[in-house]
Amino acid sequence: MMMALIAHPHAFWLTLGGLLLAAEMLGTSGYLLWSGVAAVLVGLIEWACPLSWAAQGALFAVLTLLSVFFWFRWLRQREANQQPNTLNQRGAQLIGLRLTLDNALVSGVGHVRIGDSSWRVQAHDDLPAGTPVIVTGVTGITLLIQPDLSGA
Repeated sequence: MMMALIAHPHAFWLTLGGLLLAAEMLGTSGYLLWSGVAAVLVGLIEWACPLSWAAQGALFAVLTLLSVFFWFRWLRQREANQQPNTLNQRGAQLIGLRLTLDNALVSGVGHVRIGDSSWRVQAHDDLPAGTPVIVTGVTGITLLIQPDLSGA
């Protein structure tokens, strides 16, 4: 077995790469993916251009680090280009909504009906019933509002 491994080191790297890729399917970390890809690349390079074991190990380490570096760089760029996600954040989805107060705010706090829900609202000042307001933010489950001066 050892003689076959010494005679065909590319088979070792290809097998190791396949095992690492298979193990990645069982986990979710992503690290084994890039180690597996690096091992497959070392196996292909070793098959095309024989290298010493030390060079193969160094190449594996370098390719693993490079693949992880480029993956995280791509992820960072992808996250920066994504729109903010408000899925399952009902309060955040209401920012910008224009409402009319049914009840006056006392000490800047009150409630307003939106659809079939009652939401706690907070403003800087007391506002009378019938005041048009706009939702400007959310703190926990409290909608932050201010008078809608546009009249829309």
